[in-house]
Amino acid sequence: MANRDFFLPWLSLWSLGGWFAVVAAATLLRPHLPVDETRYLAVAWEMWRDGNFLVPHLNGETYSHKPPLLFWLMELGWAVFGVNGWTPRLVAPLFGLGTLALTGALAAKLWPEDARAASLAPLILFGSAFFAVFTTLTMFDLILAFFAGCALIGLVDAAQGRLGRGMIVVGVAIGFGLLAKGPAILLHVLPAALAAPLWVPHLSSARLPGWGRWYAGVVLAVLLGATIGLAWAIPAAIAGGPGFAHEIFIGQSAGRMVESFAHKRPFWWFAAWLPVMFLPWTVWPALWKRVACKESATLLRQDAGIRLALIWFAAAFVAFSFISGKQLHYLLPEFPALALITARALSGTKTPSSEPHRKFAWIGEALPALFIFAAAVGAGLLPALPGTARIVAKLEGVQFAWMALAALAALGVALAAWRGRLPAPEHAARALAAVMAAVVVGVHLAARPLLVQAHDMAPTARRLKAWEDAGEAIAHVAKYHGQFHFAGRLNRPIAVIGLTGHDVAAWLAAHPRGKVISYRERLPLPSEPQPLSADPFQSGWVVVWDRGQLARFPNSVYRD
Repeated sequence: MANRDFFLPWLSLWSLGGWFAVVAAATLLRPHLPVDETRYLAVAWEMWRDGNFLVPHLNGETYSHKPPLLFWLMELGWAVFGVNGWTPRLVAPLFGLGTLALTGALAAKLWPEDARAASLAPLILFGSAFFAVFTTLTMFDLILAFFAGCALIGLVDAAQGRLGRGMIVVGVAIGFGLLAKGPAILLHVLPAALAAPLWVPHLSSARLPGWGRWYAGVVLAVLLGATIGLAWAIPAAIAGGPGFAHEIFIGQSAGRMVESFAHKRPFWWFAAWLPVMFLPWTVWPALWKRVACKESATLLRQDAGIRLALIWFAAAFVAFSFISGKQLHYLLPEFPALALITARALSGTKTPSSEPHRKFAWIGEALPALFIFAAAVGAGLLPALPGTARIVAKLEGVQFAWMALAALAALGVALAAWRGRLPAPEHAARALAAVMAAVVVGVHLAARPLLVQAHDMAPTARRLKAWEDAGEAIAHVAKYHGQFHFAGRLNRPIAVIGLTGHDVAAWLAAHPRGKVISYRERLPLPSEPQPLSADPFQSGWVVVWDRGQLARFPNSVYRD
């Protein structure tokens, strides 16, 4: 690819433009989503409000589920721009953008003679449906993916003769990965470091000083990373108390791996979802023909980059498959490895010579776009399709017509393939990455009314703030995830009641004035006790009652 196509090293204008489009759509069109995004904002808000940047808190209690890096970065944005809702939403996506650039940089280091792979890898990564969607969300995994990419670049640098510098990069990346999401960073980095004899000897520019020095460097890198992580964890454990210390050192690592308390899935769950997560590349015949050819077998045996990427991906995939708790985003840091394998397969092999002469060869190039076109048209026509009434009812408010944006983009790419305008893999990759950006933007435009109506906590949160300012006590029936604290800029904890047989009576006795938040599947009938406010939330309602209602009609505040 010509140099003029690059805005940043290894990051083309196509990748940058697609990233900007999807992040702008998410920031402008979508509220902060409960419960994850609103919870992380609540933790950052309480740290900022109380000036306590050492120990995270949620609703007045220590929050040990995640380390503080994401919260610190949110607060850094507030220090520059003031407290707002938009700068926190850019933190994780900016790390996603950095991950795109790092993926191209890693390809360039692994295959310096193959400029096409370095240009393809970020496009493949951004063009995968899973990465394109998750790059808009405020979560920890994009930050983890960025530091995993930094560590892998450090390993390759070390293998190319810069052992000290490379291992320092690995150690710093591990340290910040620990601050981002705890010991999980080791699962994304250590397999490649420990399995170096499987890939380093095949690296064309390898200058390894000896395996003893290599593994000593790995140990020192881990110690450096641990030192960075412990520089926060030890003071935080002392300040947070024994319970907090136990959770950050034991409960959120070994405890989750042995027997997760949530998100339990069967061991084959990731394998079943992976083809969907890597769409549209999984339905691209051009890719599979290159993977199946003899040249790919040679690459698999001899190519250091593919070996490294396979170790990187497979180790985490197998480990997460056998860990009890599973979420799709756990695999996000491995998607650069898939992009590298795909880019190298496309650039390092050739289509069989008979392929260009086949009459309908263009269909193979157009198939991913045709697949997206069919899916977008089906989504757009969903209200008119027979047997979809229940689904449409659950999606009330969705403006399905916006899926025409994705359909038109995909149709344009299919027509370009038909006319022979996508002769090389990078042309198709650019086009499909642009289509994926159109898909994500179209989904946000279509879903905006539903998201604002059913997931925006701000209307209820503003009322709670007014009541809090008036001196009212506030209680929440069932577990509280902090969904109102940032939106309402609340200053006091919300009491959690309804979890035991005695906490409701105790709260009533202690608070002659107050408001109670609860959730209902339906609004009360006119003949039933009425709440002070009711706002749509997910498939039901979030309602607020006066304390007196709970005293007189205790069952009215519970789900019907």
